[in-house]
Amino acid sequence: LAAVGANTFVINLLINLFIGISVGVNVVVANSIGEHNYRSVTRSVHTSVMVSFFSGILLSFVGIFFAKPILSLISTPADILDMAVRYLQIYFVGMPFVMIYNFIAAILRGKGDTKRPLYVLIAAGAVNVILNLILVAGFDLGVSGVAIATVFANIISSITLFYFLLHEEGPFKLQFWKLRVTPLFFGRIMRVGLPAGLQGVVFSFSNVCLQSAINSLGSLTIAASAAALNYEFVVYYWLNSFSHACVSFVGQNYGAKNLDRCRRAVRWTLLLGCSSTFALGAICSLFAKPLLTAFSSNPEILELGAIRIYVVVGLQFINVFLDVLSGALRGMGKSLAPALTCMAGVCGVRIAWVIFVFPKYNSFASLMVVYPVSWIVTIAVIAGVYIHTIRRQM
Repeated sequence: LAAVGANTFVINLLINLFIGISVGVNVVVANSIGEHNYRSVTRSVHTSVMVSFFSGILLSFVGIFFAKPILSLISTPADILDMAVRYLQIYFVGMPFVMIYNFIAAILRGKGDTKRPLYVLIAAGAVNVILNLILVAGFDLGVSGVAIATVFANIISSITLFYFLLHEEGPFKLQFWKLRVTPLFFGRIMRVGLPAGLQGVVFSFSNVCLQSAINSLGSLTIAASAAALNYEFVVYYWLNSFSHACVSFVGQNYGAKNLDRCRRAVRWTLLLGCSSTFALGAICSLFAKPLLTAFSSNPEILELGAIRIYVVVGLQFINVFLDVLSGALRGMGKSLAPALTCMAGVCGVRIAWVIFVFPKYNSFASLMVVYPVSWIVTIAVIAGVYIHTIRRQM
């Protein structure tokens, strides 16, 4: 548990640049649909698939050959280092498939199709669970089994979405002879996606700094944080889905020059995202320790894990404002402003917290408090950026 958990933010650090670029794919496709420019859609689709493939190859190389130096750099404890390295190396063998899935999912979301990526992910998740049981519980492969199961699940999900694109109709249909990186559309994707990707990298770097601080508290704390992180991801990806919806709705309506519907999309995603995330976080907080027993029965791990759930998961609804307003700005093609705001706000606060606050209050609880503090500081700024952008468009 600790070995896999120690990799979480390292993986995010390495892949978030390219996941951010896939947001650019979503926006370019959505804008092109709103403009009824279907030739642009076709070029964007084929450029995106090529970019995803080369991104995956690059990430595989970095993950396989630099796993140990990276994990050593963030003070991964010696008793779990070898296992953590083995997990990271196997995981990154499947990185081309992770990139293909994310980029094709972004294409489909750009036209409003969120159901098929979900169904594929559910099926791949089921395969992952079954293979975990077989490889870890049955063959006692430990972290290697966990990583192999994840790779196979990623292969299934990416190949399935690739098959869907091959059998699409109209401008979304993938044709091998059209696969190329078109400079014009690559530039448009990068203008939106690169700032989002760099934001993800810096965001992940701040989390790696936090993980390094967590690592200094020992393996039990790492395991507790990793256990709680599973539920944190559930709640975060739930709220983040409203941000993706906002990007698609705002992107299409901004392309059609319908600013009123853009504002309505933002209001509804904020309302639905906040209310549902608050409810989900409250449930996780109410049943924190019973939920954590799925991963460990150690009393210390349960106590520490519950702290992360109470503070980070329970208050995650605050983060809806940050994600949705950032998504709205990206849907309008304004990607640099939210990126710079989040880098200075979220990341700056967290790194400063680790440097100045954590040494004075050397505890897991003091580290967790930085999450809601960094959200609130950044939301205050990005709300002003959003209001200013909307007023300029009127």
